[in-house]
Amino acid sequence: MHLALALCGALALAAAPASKPTPIPATPYQQFKLPNGLNVILSEDHTAPIVGVDVHYDVGSKDEKPGRTGFAHLFEHLMFQGSEHLAKGEADRLIENVGGGANGATSQDQTVYWEQVPSNALEQALFIESDRMGWLLPTLDQAKLDNQREVVKNERRQSYEMQPYGTAFIELMANVWDPEFPYHWLPIGSHEDLTAATLQDVRDFFKRWYGPNNASLAIAGDFDPAEARRLVEKWFGAIPASPPPDHRAPSPKPIAGEKRVTIEDEVELPRVYVAWQSPRAFAADDAALDLLADVLADGKSARLVKRLVMDERIAQNVSAGQQSELLAGTFLVVATPKPGQTVEKLLGEIDQEIERLKREPPQPEELERAVNKTESGAVFSLEPVGGFGGRAATLNRYWFQTGDPGYFPKDIARYRQVTPEDVRAAAARWLKKDARVVLTVKPRATAAKETK
Repeated sequence: MHLALALCGALALAAAPASKPTPIPATPYQQFKLPNGLNVILSEDHTAPIVGVDVHYDVGSKDEKPGRTGFAHLFEHLMFQGSEHLAKGEADRLIENVGGGANGATSQDQTVYWEQVPSNALEQALFIESDRMGWLLPTLDQAKLDNQREVVKNERRQSYEMQPYGTAFIELMANVWDPEFPYHWLPIGSHEDLTAATLQDVRDFFKRWYGPNNASLAIAGDFDPAEARRLVEKWFGAIPASPPPDHRAPSPKPIAGEKRVTIEDEVELPRVYVAWQSPRAFAADDAALDLLADVLADGKSARLVKRLVMDERIAQNVSAGQQSELLAGTFLVVATPKPGQTVEKLLGEIDQEIERLKREPPQPEELERAVNKTESGAVFSLEPVGGFGGRAATLNRYWFQTGDPGYFPKDIARYRQVTPEDVRAAAARWLKKDARVVLTVKPRATAAKETK
């Protein structure tokens, strides 16, 4: 899901009767652009003496090419290795000394860096982010590249290759998307491509994507807007713009027929993944499929959970989700059978429930519950002004995805306007048996023997 709301709507949502939704007030914000192209969003809120700083760069694995995968994520690591005026570890020390927090992440679509600090430490956070943006290259050398290349390779091993079912998603995406489409690979990249990366490659990557004209800075929380603007101009104004970024937007090739894929892993129980191509973020049917996933698998009363886990007790767990990105989306159902049960039985019953939803719309109360969960979950996730999913990050994300930092009332409306018939039609349109990938993870023979 990607619905995000402002915290100012939390009380209104909580108090609203189901029959008459209360309008959600817009989050106040100011927006301006520096001469070098940096987009800046300010959202003032004096509820607590805390401020969140979020820098979004419009670069992710969507901007990579076959043979050069993992660069965006590798560069996220390199951005924490020091810059011209901040030695390695100094940025972390500045944030920790004021009792704040900081982190970064790379997705298919964007790369994000954030700080959440006391209000009087806003300038430290802006100084850190400006030095990364404007003065990283002078300190980027072969030793740092070699070190972080190995760190990322080890992250891939620990997060995917050595995790139970860890390679399933890598295999799944490789089969859902054609090799030229950038969601074919994950942001972590491949060992081969990481090994092949040269110092000049990563320098060129920085020059292409990390300019202020390909970034947005959002500040949310307890600050004075005039002073914040002065500090932004002070620390970011001298950074030169990069050449205009060339973002490609390829169209994926549709899945032709049903693909069946089986892999083995060091696991005790098999697992089945069923995936379809689906609409990109904010496109038609995106919200309907988001709510369909909740009807299927969010909570004990959801259809697949109730049938497979609670009533028949043939599944350990089951989940569903509409994972929509900038270029396309993936609708996914995942289920693990209980010992003695088979993935074939689970798949058959999953198909029955999906086919039923294609014929008969969900009940109004099912849809209402899904909408309420979506709204309340989004509100509570935005209690912090900083951090992943916080207020500053949400303003930036909306700016990049819709061109409107204050898009959240329209986002709420997308979900509130979905009807049971919309859900049924979306299921019929997108969840076709002859256009999907069914991936099964089987216990490796050695693992199976050890459990007997």
